[in-house]
Amino acid sequence: MHQPVQSFPHFREVPAGLWRWPDFTPAEIACRGTGALKLHPQALDRLQALRDRLGRPMIVRSAYRSPQHNRAVGGAPRSKHMDGTAFDIAMSNHDPAAFEAAARAVGFRGFGFYPRSDFMHIDLGPARSWGTPFPARKVPFSPEARPAREALSQSRTLKGAGTAGAVTLGAAGIEVAQEVLTEAQDAVLPLVPYLDALRWVFIALALAGIAVTIRARIDDWRAGRR
Repeated sequence: MHQPVQSFPHFREVPAGLWRWPDFTPAEIACRGTGALKLHPQALDRLQALRDRLGRPMIVRSAYRSPQHNRAVGGAPRSKHMDGTAFDIAMSNHDPAAFEAAARAVGFRGFGFYPRSDFMHIDLGPARSWGTPFPARKVPFSPEARPAREALSQSRTLKGAGTAGAVTLGAAGIEVAQEVLTEAQDAVLPLVPYLDALRWVFIALALAGIAVTIRARIDDWRAGRR
């Protein structure tokens, strides 16, 4: 059954059972100057359809205007706001291009663009448009910037650990070599002092590799890489 257009001296007088637009309230649609409300079901159906299509809240800056309030704010003499078929919607949480496309898709035909005041006028009047188009906006929510993960072959942690491991094995190898050569003292006795010194060189390199590993771990933790 087609619901007729009804007027109420104040939005508080709208019967609860008459209001069937879940994402809006009579106070949002009422005149900002007088509190009066002209309830236009077709226009509100389109407004609710737009809200459903967008899937996010809509901030109504102005909806119905009484004739006296329309004059007070400098509205057009035949403004659709006085018919209850026009809405000014804030663009603070919408992409204007996507909003306009969705509004056209659900049946709005009149569009007024107000980028300086950051709202768009939509109505059920004749197809027309005015004002300065909104500039293209960047994506409001950019993907979180995350530091590139270090390739395993380039990882300082692995490099440091590899260095420490290699030199540790080198030091152990010197230990074994020293034992073997010591058993053959008669043949290689002159080399023993040099092997002892070389072992300490490998140990120093092992400690340096461990230090690099620890520092790399700390840097990775600070950068949130793990």
